[in-house]
Amino acid sequence: MKKLIAALVAIVVIAVGVYFLFIKKPPAPPVAADITIATAGPMTGQYAAFGEQMKRGAEQAVADINAAGGINGRKLKLEVGDDACDPKQAVAVANDLVNKGVVFVAGHFCSSSSIPASAVYNENNILQMSPASTNPKLTDEAAQKGWTNIFRTCGRDDYQGATASKYIVDHFPGKKVAVLNDKSAYGKGLADETAKGLTAKGAAPAMEEAYTQGDKDFSALISKMKAAGIEVVYIGGYHSEAGLIIRQSKEQGLAATFISGDAQNTAELWSITGDAGEGFLFTFAPDPRLKPTAAQVVDAFKKAGYDPEGYTLYTYAAVQVWAEAVKAVGGTDTAKVAAAIRAGSFPTVLGTLGFDAKGDVKDPEYVMYEWSKGQYAEKK
Repeated sequence: MKKLIAALVAIVVIAVGVYFLFIKKPPAPPVAADITIATAGPMTGQYAAFGEQMKRGAEQAVADINAAGGINGRKLKLEVGDDACDPKQAVAVANDLVNKGVVFVAGHFCSSSSIPASAVYNENNILQMSPASTNPKLTDEAAQKGWTNIFRTCGRDDYQGATASKYIVDHFPGKKVAVLNDKSAYGKGLADETAKGLTAKGAAPAMEEAYTQGDKDFSALISKMKAAGIEVVYIGGYHSEAGLIIRQSKEQGLAATFISGDAQNTAELWSITGDAGEGFLFTFAPDPRLKPTAAQVVDAFKKAGYDPEGYTLYTYAAVQVWAEAVKAVGGTDTAKVAAAIRAGSFPTVLGTLGFDAKGDVKDPEYVMYEWSKGQYAEKK
């Protein structure tokens, strides 16, 4: 009898095994859900070159992190938001990313987009780290309101403006300087900081004028600068208008040196100025493409036929910092991740980054660049 029972049990075990092996496989263990993050910036419009930089940087960072196993066993999924550097559109993009379950945004590009979007991200407990928005208000106002979720991997206009004003005073003593701005949060903020630095050094601008983003004809402004005998022109604004101002100034016989900020670090600038852009100066951080910490990533970009100029690597670094902080705290809780970012230092393509209480990157550095023959390089 015992032998019969044993035989029956064996038959049942074999039958169950055959069933699961050939008919119904046992359920697979659950797969951890992807973590959805985003980058947001001007993917279309006149500043789309910068949106492309951000998109490329974020895509490469996500691909590299996923290839290395993801974060705590979970893969990253990237959403891309297009704000066209329009404040209202930026808010709409931010709300759309909330609806898509995003927990982190590497963006926006324009300060005029990052600042209003930051309110949406704070309300919905999403960590924001801009690779490019330099207006001090982004982090200053967040800190004043007690928000802890706002960061940036780039420097600020007060540092950049101080660099520009010092350079002007040191290299163009006694020259008549005009300071222009495009009325945007970025352009006006940068121009104001530069003018402030000049005034503090006893070299107050001879002229301060504003123009409007999207303007194409700067004849009246150029005539006014010629009449005032302007010798140095500082432009607080983006490459699309700056390029036209420089080209039209040369055409109209204004012999001045032109200087601007970090929004001139795109190859599109030369396509607007042509040879009139020769000698055009602008401030930016030391070229991240030349850092040893970026060599492997830069090589990957170039093999794919892309030059990671401008803010490509700043976006890559933003994703890196957030990812390392998530690993450190074991999850994506924004409060914990933000605290870890402020408390730590992180190896990135830009080098080791640390952040202060406001969310600004520590020890930002700006240097002067010069355009020549269609290329820009740090001025020695």
